Amino acid sequence: MRRAETGLRWAASGAMLVALFLIFCVVPTEAQMGIVQRIFYFHVPCAFAAYAGFLTVAVASAVYLAKGSVAADRLAIAAAEVGVLFCTLVLITGPIWARPIWGVWWTWDPQLTLTIILWSIYVAYVMLRAFGGEDEAIARYAAVLGIVGSLAIVLNHYAVQLLEGIHPAVIRARPGRESGLGDPMMGITLATSAVAMLLLAAWLVMLRVRTERIAAEVATLRREVEEGGGV
Repeated sequence: MRRAETGLRWAASGAMLVALFLIFCVVPTEAQMGIVQRIFYFHVPCAFAAYAGFLTVAVASAVYLAKGSVAADRLAIAAAEVGVLFCTLVLITGPIWARPIWGVWWTWDPQLTLTIILWSIYVAYVMLRAFGGEDEAIARYAAVLGIVGSLAIVLNHYAVQLLEGIHPAVIRARPGRESGLGDPMMGITLATSAVAMLLLAAWLVMLRVRTERIAAEVATLRREVEEGGGV
């Protein structure tokens, strides 16, 4: 496990350095939006990492409900926290990008609204697990929430194609509208940055899983000491 963590850490670091080099030294500046468009290479990969985290919560929660796997439950908790982190970064970088382009920090565009809903669902999951204690019923309720919340990911992803809004299409445009990737180097840079963010997210999830496991071991030892009347 430690070797896997170390490997992910170095892989994420290397990919991030390559991505930063491409973003600030190689990829051309977008003609209409200018330099502010470069936040795109952080904003979209953070969204990919958030999606990956929330989908992991859904899968791990399904395994927990089906088999009662403690390991799956720990993975769901860790992935939810990391997913919320990256979704928060999406909600921070989005307005920074939108302000000079749209003239406002926020607008209730369909995809932006769905992103807030998605974020709220998994913040609720994290809070439920943080304050619900070790009650198995709470863990099961949270697991159901984690699974149902994944439906918002599908709606969020296809909102640009299915609903009329001002949010730009990133990879595949609506009919009659251009994609956000006009230069091949932009696609390469986006892919590199996405890999870097996903590797970083995977590493953070592994760290949180280990933290959860250690916390459970400490809680078990504490109970044993209390039941034994102290040392």
